Formats: sequence, structure tokens, C-alpha cells
Amino acid sequence: MTVPAGSEAFDPKSLSFRDSFETRRLLIRAPRTGDGADLCAAIRESLEELRPWMAFAQTEPDPKSSEKVTRLGRDEFKQRTDLPLRLYDRETGGFVGCSGLHRIDWSLRRFEIGYWIRTSCAGMGYMTEAVNGIVDWAAAELGANRLEIRCSGRNRRSAAVAERCGFVFEGVLRRNQKSPAGGWEDTRIYAKVRGAEFG
Repeated sequence: MTVPAGSEAFDPKSLSFRDSFETRRLLIRAPRTGDGADLCAAIRESLEELRPWMAFAQTEPDPKSSEKVTRLGRDEFKQRTDLPLRLYDRETGGFVGCSGLHRIDWSLRRFEIGYWIRTSCAGMGYMTEAVNGIVDWAAAELGANRLEIRCSGRNRRSAAVAERCGFVFEGVLRRNQKSPAGGWEDTRIYAKVRGAEFG
């Protein structure tokens, strides 16, 4: 994490903002102790769909390891080094998926939005709703200046979310990353910037 120029005493832990908020159908919040069982069940259900894109989905998780991930995510949120978010259906209380703000540069107020949705909730517009809600939250409470979405050049469903949410396609980084299977992949970059697409 980068310290803002001319402000060596800056401590992101001093920032105060909500760790939960709602959209029309979703409760979006920081990880909480006990979320591991929900996370584990969603990943197990969705392994085949997640495996081509997500390194964590190469093996089936167990509740203990998922709870460890949950507690780590909660600690990172408190430290402001990463801002993982869990998505829950407001009506049913069911776990929908994960999102969050990653690769944070507090000096520039630049964040990358990541996301995945459990298989049984795909195709219902939940992730588009979540990303739009996260953009509003980041703009209003985090002072976001730039929000990015990066995805594999092969992942059309992830790219479609960025496009539906009004992110501007900025280009392709060729052979920029390795897939979980080990092959080279291009990275598509989408962004919103304050004063143009939000704020």
C-alpha cells in the first residue's frame, strides 16, 4: 500500500466507513466470524464454473479452511489492506457470492473490484446490482477516484458485468497473467473515474 505524498502519518486504519450496506435485493457486508460454512458451501456448489478463473477453486474447500479465509478477510478489512465483501439475499438470508475492493492504493483512492457468484444465483442480475452498489459505496464513503475491473480475456460473463455497470473498456494487456491451469491469458481492463462515470 502506498502512503499519500506529503502525509507520512497517514494510517488507513483511521478511516471510518460502514462495513455493511444494502441494495434493492442484497445485503453487502464485510466478512464475519462464522461465515466459513456459507462460503464453503457456495464454492463447493460452484467449483466447475469457478475453476477456469479462480485459483482458490482448484480444490474442494472444507469448512475449517473457509472459516480461516473468512477470519483473514475480516482482519484485512479492519486493517484496510483489502476490503472483501460478502453478498447475501436480503429476503432469504442466502449466501449469493463474494465481491470486494482489492489492490488498493489509498494515496490515489484507486480500487479494483473483484467478484464471483454461486452457480444457483447466476443469471439473476445479482452481480450487476452488487457492483453498482459497491461503486456508490466507494464513491460516497471511500472517496474513490478510480475503480477498475480486470478479467481474463476469455471470461465474457465477467466482462459483461463490467459493461452492464457502465465501466469503460480501456484495453487489453496481452499475455499478462497465467490461468489457474497454467496457460498464458490476456487481461481486459475496465474502469470508472470520478467526474466522468461517477461522482
